Amino acid sequence: MTQRFATTLVTGDGLRLSVRGLLAADPVATVVVVHGFTASASCPHVGELAGTLHALGYDVLTYDARGHGSSDGESTLGDHERHDVEAAVAYARERTPRVVIVGASMGAIAALRYAVTDSGLAGLVAVSCPARWRVPRNPRGVLAAAMTRTPVGRRLVEHLAGVRVAARWTNPPPPLALAPRLAVPTVFVHGAQDRFVPVHDSALLHDAAPGPKRLAVVADLGHAFGPSALGTIAESVEWVLAARAVSR
Repeated sequence: MTQRFATTLVTGDGLRLSVRGLLAADPVATVVVVHGFTASASCPHVGELAGTLHALGYDVLTYDARGHGSSDGESTLGDHERHDVEAAVAYARERTPRVVIVGASMGAIAALRYAVTDSGLAGLVAVSCPARWRVPRNPRGVLAAAMTRTPVGRRLVEHLAGVRVAARWTNPPPPLALAPRLAVPTVFVHGAQDRFVPVHDSALLHDAAPGPKRLAVVADLGHAFGPSALGTIAESVEWVLAARAVSR
């Protein structure tokens, strides 16, 4: 029988996060799902992924990232969001020591930034993660830059999507600079139809990571979470758990 819960966590830098969870009777592990920019724990794709993973016997923890949904703070597009991941992982470990992080886009950035600091993780699944800080030269890329890097755009994204974006870009090291520091099994998942972050970025991250590692390209997936990625993400969680068991 599925047990659902909702709670509030406090991050290391003092923000309150709105958290939801699905508990299994005898969990294999806990999966922390980290959504992308303008999404939330209540988004359909996030909920569908959580349900799919829970059906496989996992506890699943989702939350609204800072600046999103019912959580405090402002979005830094993946940088300070590592504190959100840290709080969620610490909470998950109160029930089971085996924790896998699954993050998409901004959530993948945050998950990777945290993962390089925690070699005790069971694994990481990074979906649609950029390798470098580059804006694609297409309408979606131009729109994303305008919505996050201009005062008018930030006001508009708050009005339309309810997301509060920090005025200052923190310019942290890009994921490609961090990937060589990963010490946990990692799968990089990317959609072949992604028009925002090219699939080549995940290939670069995969090549830079020390392993155990895998690269999974989903033929009909666009950007971030989507129905066509459910099976691949579920298989990736199983793979990192198996790889972690072998490496110990």
